[in-house]
Amino acid sequence: MADAVLLIVPLLAGYLLDLWVGDPDNWPHPVRVFGNAIAKGEKWLNQGRFRFLKGAILSSVLVASVFAFFYWLNIVLVRVPVLYLILNSIWVYYGLANHSLIAEGRKVFSVLEKEGLEAGRKQLSRIVGRDTSRLNAQQIRIAVLETMSENLSDGVVAPLFYYAIAGVPGMMAYKMVNTMDSMLGYRSERYEWFGKFAARLDDVANFIPARLTALLMVVVTGSGRGLQFVFKFGNRHKSPNAGYPEAALAGILDCRFGGANVYHGKVVEKPFIGESDRIIEPCEIERTSSVNHRTCLVMVLIVSVMCLISGDAYRL
Repeated sequence: MADAVLLIVPLLAGYLLDLWVGDPDNWPHPVRVFGNAIAKGEKWLNQGRFRFLKGAILSSVLVASVFAFFYWLNIVLVRVPVLYLILNSIWVYYGLANHSLIAEGRKVFSVLEKEGLEAGRKQLSRIVGRDTSRLNAQQIRIAVLETMSENLSDGVVAPLFYYAIAGVPGMMAYKMVNTMDSMLGYRSERYEWFGKFAARLDDVANFIPARLTALLMVVVTGSGRGLQFVFKFGNRHKSPNAGYPEAALAGILDCRFGGANVYHGKVVEKPFIGESDRIIEPCEIERTSSVNHRTCLVMVLIVSVMCLISGDAYRL
């Protein structure tokens, strides 16, 4: 029971902190440290020959180092249970991004309605990698919903999934994997080979969480159409994972995602996910936010039960 408490208390405290505080822009964050390490390694190694090998080595070393650091830190901290619980609660808080994901999505919808198209495009550019300069209102709203569903997996369910497997070390190692993919996983001349290993590692790491996210979204909404869309459209996305939560949300809302978008100056034809090419209404951000909140809560409860049952498996 004691080992389970050391896992459940930080999990619930971190979840509540994320729900309450979110991720203020001016606060320190371990992902920024991860990003600095990735940027320095990329600048040093991404040149000359054997770029794939060097990218693979950098990715492996960074992920292993993060896991080892937090594992070692927990071995030290477990001798002082109060400090262990406090710091691990903070790490779980940093590992989750549900509050900020929902807040950013709502802000795009709000700015679009109150300040107009150009302001909405600018606000959207904060959370997506596509070129937003020519998007219309419908495309902006679709981009927000796609991002909220995809990042529900990457920023919420996947970190919790790896917390269930290996505690804070597992969660933080996953955050490093996801950060590497967001920085290196591009099909451009600079990153095509150097970032390929990081991109594939992220695909593997998110394989189960993406499908679990889609299932949870369907369960918390009771959407039969959502489940149907997961099987019908989930594998149509170019990403092996992103299509599943997107398909679930498209089914829940009965709308359609995908279509042509511009990334880094190139037009990318994304396959359509869903069937109804209807207009997305401004109020639908609240329904989507509710789906995200409920999915996160259910995942936290599932992981808590797993920790309670398997607490001895995490004995340090």
